[in-house]
Amino acid sequence: MPWLEPFALALGGALGGFARALVSAWVTLRAGERFPWGTLSVNLSGAFLAGAIFGAQASARLSPGWAHFLLGGLLGGYTTVSSLALQALSLFESGRRREAVGFLLSHFAFGLPLAALGWWLARHA
Repeated sequence: MPWLEPFALALGGALGGFARALVSAWVTLRAGERFPWGTLSVNLSGAFLAGAIFGAQASARLSPGWAHFLLGGLLGGYTTVSSLALQALSLFESGRRREAVGFLLSHFAFGLPLAALGWWLARHA
């Protein structure tokens, strides 16, 4: 039923946004607010999960409908590209350029390998 797809994406987005808020708050509570550890944790775990979901779909263990719900809905609401941009800008604006660069590089240096690891595990598990 194609008319259910927008509802599934909306539900996934709501659940993902709720999970993002919980994980980010939990990490920030433990790690402190000096560096945006919450956003980094959410985005890196989201990269791993996206790779795993993509791998499961590619190996036909996950239907395209479920993959769409999980990738577009749940992880679309969970990961935080806008938060990444705003927190990096905030670090730059406050003169903490090294931390801003480290924050951005961490996403790229660890995000892609984590997505690849998730994909590999899903394909070979």
